[in-house]
Amino acid sequence: MRARLMANSSGRAVAKVEQVCNLFSKTQQVATCSTLGRYFWDGIFSQINQSLSHVSIIQLMLRSFLFATLSITSLVHAESAFTGRWALALPGGGAGWLGVDEKDGAFSSSALWGGGSVTPTASTKVEGDTLTFTRQQKNKEGKVSVETITAKIAGDAMTLTSIKRNAEGKEMGKPAEFTGKRIPPVPATPDLSKVKLGAPINLLNGKDLTGWKLMNDKADNGWSVQDGALINRVVKDKDKHFGNLRTEAEFEDFNLKTEVRTSEGSNSGIYLRGIYEIQIMESFGKPLDSHNMGALYSRITPSVNAEKPIGEWQTLDITLVDRHVTVILNGKTIIDNQPALGCTGGAMTSDEFKPGPIYLQGDHTNVDYRNMVLRPVVR
Repeated sequence: MRARLMANSSGRAVAKVEQVCNLFSKTQQVATCSTLGRYFWDGIFSQINQSLSHVSIIQLMLRSFLFATLSITSLVHAESAFTGRWALALPGGGAGWLGVDEKDGAFSSSALWGGGSVTPTASTKVEGDTLTFTRQQKNKEGKVSVETITAKIAGDAMTLTSIKRNAEGKEMGKPAEFTGKRIPPVPATPDLSKVKLGAPINLLNGKDLTGWKLMNDKADNGWSVQDGALINRVVKDKDKHFGNLRTEAEFEDFNLKTEVRTSEGSNSGIYLRGIYEIQIMESFGKPLDSHNMGALYSRITPSVNAEKPIGEWQTLDITLVDRHVTVILNGKTIIDNQPALGCTGGAMTSDEFKPGPIYLQGDHTNVDYRNMVLRPVVR
């Protein structure tokens, strides 16, 4: 009788174990359900050897099953080593970024590939120790090429390989290898009332370009100083390629105040440490967007519209502390101490911990700046 009762009870418990295991994927079953069985049967037989009553054994079986289920569930739902944010050093030296998310066992990702915006990838999957994601690009004829990137990690380091194929599936060029590094979590939101600022540094002298230089000395220079303002004048000519301007000095965290004046169609940017672009855009009267005036380009949308019309001087008050950004445009806070989750398009580097210059985008359109004053954060 005791043997039959134990057999029936253990049979029901085993069925329950199998039911839980079937909730997992085949890959997860191999790793997790073997552990579950080990927890379950090790506990049972150790107690049987101590000659417990069948009632005690049944109770122990249920307790062991509950403990094993809870333990293994936490293992199954443990975050993949690939999830998180990665700073990439792209082939050719460009700055890139990759964000990988996992929900209910399904992976998704978004990426920044040199210039432009952060965009979702076409597909993402993890098989064993390899992450694979794809990017699609459409040419002027509407044909889509596919770039397949595979990645492996060792600790916080990532190695990646990229293979590009045209619309016909033919491989384009040779596979490119590059690297990435895990980005540490963003620190807690800083208390800006406790941040100490150093002595003001006037970045513009109102006379000439002293303290500034082109990022590419082979580019055409549209920058000059007129009537005390730093102006950029771009000539539309297929043979001319105008350059971006940067400070010779480099900085860590800071507060930056300046004035800017847009022209029709103006599109420029102020890069903080050469990493994060605060967009300068003629967007007066347009709906809120992460590409409008004062936005952290493609990452943080202003909370309110605060632009002035074309031709009016506008004020910007920008604070960067502990990878958090605050932007006050024309006296209105449009980004309030929000975390920057990675570099933006056109960044000089994807390393968010390097000191860097203020750089002004000058390769697009006309724009004017004046009264640019930086105060470094004092640690």
